[in-house]
Amino acid sequence: MSNLAIEAKNVRKRFGAHDVLQGVDLAVPEGSIYALLGPNGAGKTTLIHILSTLVEPDEGMVRICGHELAAASMVKRSISLTGQFAAVDEVLTARENLTMAGRLCGLTRAEARARAEELLARFDLESAADKRVRTYSGGMRRRLDLAISLVTPRPVLFLDEPTTGLDTMSRRTLWDLIRSLKRQGVTVFLTTQYLEEADQLADTIAVLDGGRIVATGTASELKTRLGDEVLELRDGRGSLIRTLSTDGSLQDIRQQLNELAASVPPDTRIAIRKPSLDDVFVALTAQEKERRSS
Repeated sequence: MSNLAIEAKNVRKRFGAHDVLQGVDLAVPEGSIYALLGPNGAGKTTLIHILSTLVEPDEGMVRICGHELAAASMVKRSISLTGQFAAVDEVLTARENLTMAGRLCGLTRAEARARAEELLARFDLESAADKRVRTYSGGMRRRLDLAISLVTPRPVLFLDEPTTGLDTMSRRTLWDLIRSLKRQGVTVFLTTQYLEEADQLADTIAVLDGGRIVATGTASELKTRLGDEVLELRDGRGSLIRTLSTDGSLQDIRQQLNELAASVPPDTRIAIRKPSLDDVFVALTAQEKERRSS
């Protein structure tokens, strides 16, 4: 088994009367991309803040690169964090932002300038290096934010919803950068609401809902939980009515359609397709909602 870059057991956090995290366990191998999926309010940001030493857990154990959270200085030397919103100085240029970050990290002036040039090239910001950041697009700011977090190389990178608000092209550019970090051996732990993002990037996906991990596995493993095929029912206008899991056999499909015959419009259209991560997410969160209400 690979060495673990991130390990957590029974992590709990309560704010007032609200149990935000209710016994979370994680095991993230070194050099992997681990995606934490969950709806708004599931506890994703709270968990990433605990893992990155910004918030103390009420209970539980966390190790980052073998160091427990009590050894905060050692943990901080092992991690970088990029939050949900770009933390860049809009008055400065990209080159100035990166050079300043290098100096704050203890680099000499020459080292900071050299590192800034290296990162400008790596993140395709050279042509805009001397423009004020306030003139940047959302995608450019996000790339600069990620570059700043890598001024001092660290083995673990936390990304809290890194592509929120970005257009499709900017999102895919950032995905390529994240994949390149993995190739260099960096462990990437990211939270996201984008199912496609988790499907495209992650070696392992965990679904967090109601403060609990309700499923963990590869994208393929999670999809197989719903069966071999999905029946998709749409009305005459093409609007989705519902989806149903099936093993793909004629017997199972006939049985499910017979049970539905009286409750769906006569002009209903049926398609059969493979399960998607969206189907898994909807099914798992529905199950968790039912569990909490019971």
